[in-house]
Amino acid sequence: MKPLSKEIRLLDNKWRANQGWPKRLESIEIKGLRGWTGQKLEFRFPIIAICGENGSGKSTILQAAASIYGPPRGRKGKFASDFFRSTKWDHIEDASIRAVVREGSASRPARVSKLTERWRGNPDRPLRAVEYLDLTRTQPITSRVGFLQLADPNLEERGSDTFDETNLRRLADIMGRPYSTVRMSLTSAHPSRRVPIVEMHGSDISGFHQGAGELTVAELLVVDPPDNSLVLIDEVETSLHPRAQRRLIRDLAEICRKRELQVIMTTHSPYILQELPPEARGYILRSGNSREVIFGVSPDFAMTKMDEDQHPECDLYVEDARAEDMLREILVVHAPEEIVRCQVIRYGAASVGKALGQMVEQRRFPRRSVVFVDGDQSDLPGCVLLPGGDAPERVVFEALQMQNWGLLHERTGRPFSQVADACSKAMTGSDHHEWVAAAANEMLLGGNTLWPAMCSEWAKQLSPEEVAPIISAVVETLELGSHLPRRIMAAPEPAPAEPIPSVPEPVATPNPVKQDQERLETFQRSLFDA
Repeated sequence: MKPLSKEIRLLDNKWRANQGWPKRLESIEIKGLRGWTGQKLEFRFPIIAICGENGSGKSTILQAAASIYGPPRGRKGKFASDFFRSTKWDHIEDASIRAVVREGSASRPARVSKLTERWRGNPDRPLRAVEYLDLTRTQPITSRVGFLQLADPNLEERGSDTFDETNLRRLADIMGRPYSTVRMSLTSAHPSRRVPIVEMHGSDISGFHQGAGELTVAELLVVDPPDNSLVLIDEVETSLHPRAQRRLIRDLAEICRKRELQVIMTTHSPYILQELPPEARGYILRSGNSREVIFGVSPDFAMTKMDEDQHPECDLYVEDARAEDMLREILVVHAPEEIVRCQVIRYGAASVGKALGQMVEQRRFPRRSVVFVDGDQSDLPGCVLLPGGDAPERVVFEALQMQNWGLLHERTGRPFSQVADACSKAMTGSDHHEWVAAAANEMLLGGNTLWPAMCSEWAKQLSPEEVAPIISAVVETLELGSHLPRRIMAAPEPAPAEPIPSVPEPVATPNPVKQDQERLETFQRSLFDA
């Protein structure tokens, strides 16, 4: 996993110490709006990124969050009626937005609802400054209403708001460009329509000729949220290249820590997700007409679910890269014909695996899917345990140590003594997650080279009984089309052969499900007898 940036780590430290953030939106529940049926989201980090396919409901979350707060004195607020309007085609009733908000050390419920014709509960809303930045900020100036008249070269500049040193540095750092000044200029054509002007290398460049990313970030930085505000940003990465996306998240983390802001954003970008810790990454998973919000997902999981180019027949879900190599090598050695029909997807936190397992149990996956959890996890519904009864690193290292490291020295091209010493020394560390890196450093190898080699050497020593639960789960899902692999913890004993009757019995109508089950049991017996 990519290490967290300094800015995110400092933010995390302050958040975990429970220092600050006297105003927090702790959770929100949406019902009766755009397909939401009462799903609840909990916000456990000051910056939250929600991802999912188009139409999954990401913007609805932001709009619901904006609706739950009333504006403090002197500020303009948003109402649910601003976002959720009944139209000729959309009639909204029996809708509600429930939340739990924290103020100081106490938490309390908040709610707005529309049972029939009017939204109710607005006077009782908690007060908080809310900045809602929707996609209108990404529109080119030339497409904004009334802005084309500002392109007249004969206009006079009637004043401007110049970025202070802090915001100038922020824009320069995010975009990686040496701006001298940045200002939002007013002209004689209109008293309030402002045009961003950047000065670079002695020349002014207006918003009419700036890149879309420069314009987007400049107008984002113009927003000056007060301390303890809620900031909502739709599609935060729009028009930005990957480096700028990463820098923007780090900038937001710094401002969030200093002003104790709460930021909720939507995104389709893996670069945004990679900058955030697991608890800050949420994915809206849709299956038919239902949806489920899962927190702790990996960027790989999110991108795979949003990518329509899915040629494999079956998705195999694992926690992380270590588990991926472990499972892949088991299948390469013991089921090579099946592995080419599958793709392995890392889902991230173990809690995500539990949620995915429940979806498998309830047959809510649209594709053939098997969910694997590490052997040190409990027996979870809908999930298959990886072998060994412990974390992948401990299982593989300890098994190879008992085999005197097998042929690992040949696989890595290192002397046996160096392999044995490096791996044994690594196992003395208290954190098994560091064993691979420690051994690889001693052997002058990359961890991505050593670990697959270890998994391959370990997998070839496994017995058919040890791999039967994994192989049978994959085969059953592939061949029977089931989204619920059975938890087969050991290969079944062969059934005793029955005598062949001398007189043929009437032939019954074939049962395809029974035939598929018999083929599976035959395959399992072959594993046991091999």
